[in-house]
Amino acid sequence: MDKTRQKIIDATMNLIMEKGYASMTTKDIAKYARVNESTLFRKFKNKKDIVLCAMEENWHPHLSSDDFYPISGDLYHDLCHFACVYMSKVTPQFVKISIGLRSPELFDDTAEGIMKVPQVFKEVLIQYFLEMQKSDKIIQTDIESLAVAFLSMMFGFVFLKASFDNQLMTVSQESYIKNSVAVFVKGIEKV
Repeated sequence: MDKTRQKIIDATMNLIMEKGYASMTTKDIAKYARVNESTLFRKFKNKKDIVLCAMEENWHPHLSSDDFYPISGDLYHDLCHFACVYMSKVTPQFVKISIGLRSPELFDDTAEGIMKVPQVFKEVLIQYFLEMQKSDKIIQTDIESLAVAFLSMMFGFVFLKASFDNQLMTVSQESYIKNSVAVFVKGIEKV
């Protein structure tokens, strides 16, 4: 990849996290990337083009259902694994960028890309919980609600870390996953 192009992309995404999309200018991006503004326009049409290229290339976690497999059939083990995979992709950095990409000028172009990650995770969870229900390993309940509850529990942790770092909580990601999954499993597992 073109190093100058990548510097511009990285500068843009870092500025989105720091200032937000609407508050940054192409001059800000060029300064942050240490390039001339004319160089920026030789590589990209405008700042929106930079963001869309970044999302397609390397500033998006690109999660697929294959990332979660194989499964063991052990509820606690599988859900810990799912949480680890999800959190390896949905980092505090990704959350900050996702928030910055919700700018009205971008939202129509970025909403689908932002939604891909939680949508994939939700679909994997729904399929998994359906299998666990058919195997009589979990209680009979609304599967979509179960999937959304688990997704929300994992996203909530990352969102709080992105928003407050360690100021609000000191629990490590690993401890959070183990403890929250244990409580979740206890609530849904058939005894």
